Amino acid sequence: MVALHPYIRLLKAGFRQQSAYRLAAFGGLVANLTFGFLKVAMLFATVRAGGGTVQGYDIGSMSAYIWISQGLLGSINLSGRIDLADRIRTGDVAVDFLRPLDVQVGTIVTEVGRALFALIPRGLPSVAIGALTVGMTMPTTPGPYLLGAVSLVTGITISFATVYLVAVAGFWLIETRGIQILYMVLSGFFAGLFVPISLFPTWLLVVAEATPFPSMMMYPIDILTGRVTGWASAGLFLVQLGWLAAMLLVGRLLTLAGRRKLEVQGG
Repeated sequence: MVALHPYIRLLKAGFRQQSAYRLAAFGGLVANLTFGFLKVAMLFATVRAGGGTVQGYDIGSMSAYIWISQGLLGSINLSGRIDLADRIRTGDVAVDFLRPLDVQVGTIVTEVGRALFALIPRGLPSVAIGALTVGMTMPTTPGPYLLGAVSLVTGITISFATVYLVAVAGFWLIETRGIQILYMVLSGFFAGLFVPISLFPTWLLVVAEATPFPSMMMYPIDILTGRVTGWASAGLFLVQLGWLAAMLLVGRLLTLAGRRKLEVQGG
């Protein structure tokens, strides 16, 4: 049985570590708000041009999508970068393997701890300011909020479990910045950062749904805002769990293979 206590401590350590960068968090909040209002101008104009609704989005629901997606920018990893990539490139990861901790689980829970702190100075204020300035339509029952909160944490975890795959590619490539840039371009687009993926043409929506990226941001937003309810929201959550299991399994296999390669190189 896996001892959870060390990983809970790593989760708390990640949370506390990120709390040291409060000025950077404030800068992130300013960026969130700036681009949030730009999205308001563009997407509200799109809804009005569509006669008041576009693919089921009216002004209120579009506003909810905009501000929640902006609020998640500091918590969902869409950059493709985590510290592990540098530790693999420099060889410091060899020390990590000597510790009585699972490198994959330890890395992901630490990053999730940092991401959860970012919700406080960046996520919640972004949503609150958006709601106060332009308004938004949100559910009036507790169900979407409860499942949405679990879905949100799951989405954050999926993002780091996926970025972990980018980092461990360094066992073979050493330098992974090219993959990080590719990840950054694809993840933001398919996660629904710029526009809801339901606005995509059908063929592009199919492509997006074949990737883990909507499970990071779009699905939690759909559940939290009540855009999908009942069994449909449960179905989206199950899709998230499936992607999380898949990313963790692939990460496990790549870690085992990468460790063997590291031992061969290190003698």
